[in-house]
Amino acid sequence: MASKYSLKVVTEFSSAHTLRDYPGPCNRFHGHNWKVEVDVEASALNEVGMGLDFKDIRKAAKDAAAALDHQYLNDVPPFDTQNPTAENIAAHLFRCISDELNDDRVRVQSVTLWETDRACARYSED
Repeated sequence: MASKYSLKVVTEFSSAHTLRDYPGPCNRFHGHNWKVEVDVEASALNEVGMGLDFKDIRKAAKDAAAALDHQYLNDVPPFDTQNPTAENIAAHLFRCISDELNDDRVRVQSVTLWETDRACARYSED
């Protein structure tokens, strides 16, 4: 049986957005304190005995979130043309973090974006 190690870090950012074509109050300017969970899977341990150092996952997550932090998302690519829904933001963060971390041993499995304490969107790819 193949080995799998699961690692998770959590970070956060704050931003505002407007949901285009949404039939409700979220079509008006409003903000969130977003929480970002990054789940990473490692197929083997490195020479130190880690799947991946938590600080490396945290840095990739913070770097991706920093580009959105304290921004009006509708002005920030790709959300200047793509609706800045929780689903689209989670997918965007997933791709940014994956570009930074993925290699032959480590893969980002999912990014979960919490809009509130009771509502989140999770994005993953096969």
